[in-house]
Amino acid sequence: MTPTSAVLARPLLCGYYGEHNIGDDALLQALLSGLPAGAKPCVTAADQQQVQQRFGVFTCDRRRLRSTLRALADCDGLILGGGSLLQDSTSWRSLLYYAALILTARLQGKPVILWAQGLGPLRRRRSRVLVSRLLPLVSAASWRDRQSAALAQRLAGVSRAMDPVAADPVWTLPPMHWRGRGGPIVLAWRSSSLLSDADWRVLLQALSSLAEQNDRPVLWLPLHDIQDGGLMERLKGQGLLPESLAARSREIRLQRPEELMAQASAAGLVLAMRLHGLILAARAGAPVSALSYDPKVAAAADALGCPWADLQPLPSADALTSSWQQQLDQPLPSAAIAAQVQSAAQHQGLLKPATP
Repeated sequence: MTPTSAVLARPLLCGYYGEHNIGDDALLQALLSGLPAGAKPCVTAADQQQVQQRFGVFTCDRRRLRSTLRALADCDGLILGGGSLLQDSTSWRSLLYYAALILTARLQGKPVILWAQGLGPLRRRRSRVLVSRLLPLVSAASWRDRQSAALAQRLAGVSRAMDPVAADPVWTLPPMHWRGRGGPIVLAWRSSSLLSDADWRVLLQALSSLAEQNDRPVLWLPLHDIQDGGLMERLKGQGLLPESLAARSREIRLQRPEELMAQASAAGLVLAMRLHGLILAARAGAPVSALSYDPKVAAAADALGCPWADLQPLPSADALTSSWQQQLDQPLPSAAIAAQVQSAAQHQGLLKPATP
């Protein structure tokens, strides 16, 4: 691990912050907790007021490059924090945005840290060429998965050979005590292009059977306010939600990661599609089972020893109900969670000054 050579008193923190996404808010919370005491960061944010009120930090408009560059001029370093920022699946323009920040910081003689990053996808040849030029300019980096670390080494060679790979930094948030035996079934679900109407019918029939057999209420918790909010009502409006399941279901809108953890700590089972729904539920000590729309969800579940099912191909309703029944009221082994927490702590080493 290569810590920076000096404490950053006023770093610029760049990420998907202020987007009304509890997962990204949890990443920001973990990043802020790892900064040296007395640091006064500026955070790029979409909803600046929300981030200012919640975290008590300075902000700039993340959607305006000029605003972000002005903020960088007043900061002493750049930290790209969490998520997968160097990618072109969003757009080539998005990659150019982060390239401009990295190049400007280095021209100003300021360190650049890639903190708990994913890398890619980089679908265009010009994207791979650009990132291969950017990575050697980075002062320190840590990666959230081995695929990203391997891609960084292929693109940048020896300059990125020693970067640490560690579990998601959200694991470093304070835990909660599970008290949910006999509690509700909690969902951290999202819309997905992988799920047809027929697939949703399978999932919802499995969920309905589990809830009815055990007489449990079902709580729908949107992690992303825009993408996940109202999912239950949309499924109901499409005629996909069984009446018996609708009768025992309700949606709860959340504002903070701690609120999701509190709901999970009182749950008999959390069924998570969202990666950070899985992590926050496990950090609350809850029984969990995952539905994987992305390899990162399956990888996190495997690391925990947590059962998971692919969305494609989706198991039968009976198989899902049976698997979930086995997990109901059965929390994960504490040793598996402790291993993830210990691994995730490696990311915080990048935020410390180098030792003489």
